[in-house]
Amino acid sequence: MNESVDKLPLPSWLETIAVFDTETTGLNLSEDRIITAALHRINANGDLQPGGFDWVINPGIPIPEVASRVHGYYDKDVVDATSPAQGVGEIVQAIQACFDEGIPVLAYNAAYDFTILHYEAIRYEVPALRFGTVIDPLIIDKTIDKYRKGKRTLIAAAERYGVSLDNAHTAKDDAVAAGHVGQAMLRYFLAQDKPVVRFPASLQELNDNQARWADEIEASYAKWRQQDVPDYKPQFGWPVKQLG
Repeated sequence: MNESVDKLPLPSWLETIAVFDTETTGLNLSEDRIITAALHRINANGDLQPGGFDWVINPGIPIPEVASRVHGYYDKDVVDATSPAQGVGEIVQAIQACFDEGIPVLAYNAAYDFTILHYEAIRYEVPALRFGTVIDPLIIDKTIDKYRKGKRTLIAAAERYGVSLDNAHTAKDDAVAAGHVGQAMLRYFLAQDKPVVRFPASLQELNDNQARWADEIEASYAKWRQQDVPDYKPQFGWPVKQLG
């Protein structure tokens, strides 16, 4: 990215953000389980702040080989790890503390992490999150740079925005890289002479915009899928998917 954009100051309401990521047993949002998770805070310069959290959890079910090959955790690695009920409770409590302080929580493809967490909380009777502001760089990227070709993975976004990501699929590294991508993306958004959409004036507006953009993206995707699968049903909801 342009150096002048890199130094563009972010609004004061983005001075501190929390960054969140999970690694799981699979991609089924209501059935798969969290194995590792990370929640850390960074300042507007992207510097890691003290007091972050990293979890390794025994998911309570066998870890599929295909998932282990992605994140590197096998059944033998989690035998003595935190129990799922305790781990999920701690994750929810730590995220809730951020929201209660007015700190936005950033997660790349937030609907994945927060939907998984939502169903984990139900599974272990953990009180549901009372959401504050969520920042989802994937939703923002698909909106402000809608027609850019290529993948929209975190790895691709990191390359696009000049962010280092040395240990992809490690919860802490992915979370922090996603935070740096989000900050770079928001600076790029601010610097546009003719933005596709207006830059939000507050955390509440940013949150509300993303919820609307996410539904628009899902509706467009469903329309495309229905060309080949006529009965394909969109899954609306952000940052928690409304699963049938």
